[in-house]
Amino acid sequence: MRREPGRRPPCVVVIGVAGVGKTTVARLLSRRLEVPFAEADDFHSPRSIAKMSAGVPLTDADRRSWLESIADWLRERDEAATGGVVPCSALRRRYRDTLRAACPDAFFVHLTAGHEVVGRRLSERAGHFMPCTLLKSQEETLEPLEPDERGVTVDAGPPPEAVVEAVLARMAEADVDG
Repeated sequence: MRREPGRRPPCVVVIGVAGVGKTTVARLLSRRLEVPFAEADDFHSPRSIAKMSAGVPLTDADRRSWLESIADWLRERDEAATGGVVPCSALRRRYRDTLRAACPDAFFVHLTAGHEVVGRRLSERAGHFMPCTLLKSQEETLEPLEPDERGVTVDAGPPPEAVVEAVLARMAEADVDG
């Protein structure tokens, strides 16, 4: 994707519940924007992964160091002017506030899909620590983007390439581009 001269590449956080397609969309988006990608799941401690694998939701205390590590990654990308894309549930406003404090220009892409669609995706994926049993907890925890948050909400039901096209169009409307 061609970037206008003088425009900094964006730092984008793809948010939503487990199974909505954050990682798939974020990887495609990072390629299209030609910016680095980081998988937020890689920032979890072994203890947190074990907890989620056992079907136990994380507490805010469990999430603190994870969010701070992701915030540090975003800050580094912003300071280096490389931009970056990271998929991160960031279900609550205060979690997004932590990320925004490190990277004030971060742009949030909230992916949404119906419970049945996400449940099916969760049940079909292999090799991931997040069990289907935590979907209800995530849906109950989710605080959608508020009007004063810099970001967009996009339907994640269509194929990933179509979702990325919709995200890019919405980013252009919001004057955020690569």
